Amino acid sequence: MKKLDELIEVFGKLPGIGKKSAMRIAFDILEKSEIEIESMLSTIRDAYTNIKHCSICGNLCEGEICEICSSEKRDKSIICVVESVKDIIAFEKSETYNGLYHVLGGKIDPLNGVTIEDLNISELIKRLDEKDVQEVILALNPDMEGETTALYLIKMIKNKDIKVSQIASGIPMGGNIEFTDMATLGRSLEGRREIE
Repeated sequence: MKKLDELIEVFGKLPGIGKKSAMRIAFDILEKSEIEIESMLSTIRDAYTNIKHCSICGNLCEGEICEICSSEKRDKSIICVVESVKDIIAFEKSETYNGLYHVLGGKIDPLNGVTIEDLNISELIKRLDEKDVQEVILALNPDMEGETTALYLIKMIKNKDIKVSQIASGIPMGGNIEFTDMATLGRSLEGRREIE
């Protein structure tokens, strides 16, 4: 059935959805009532129309500026640089950070055609030049592309009299040293801190 195959193909294009999951979703959709389908479509259309990227940091919001950038309670002297909006959500859930964010929209990845120009780096530099920022925290994934992006950003920020730090990476809580890969083990030693 061509229409069913097309529906499965649409869901299969979503990240993390394989062919079997796409098929289950398609069959579930076909079992729903017309009212349920209209409600789902309306919600998707409404979200797509009204959710935009914050003009300052790149976070998702329903207005021009996100709640984090417009909040008077946030520490505006610190900017945490992340790859995607999903990273902001993770940090916010941890309730351990009270500064601002900046979403790069990815990381330098020449093999997949992502260059410096594709990222939101110029806006970050503009923010650093215009605002009274004292620290930039680089919270990029600890892979080759994340490291390359971090090195580039460090080079760009170095002469601005702004402290640059990176989130620590190493062995996770409950992890086993003997099963940890060498790169992570090395990073855990490099990122060690003095016990007071």
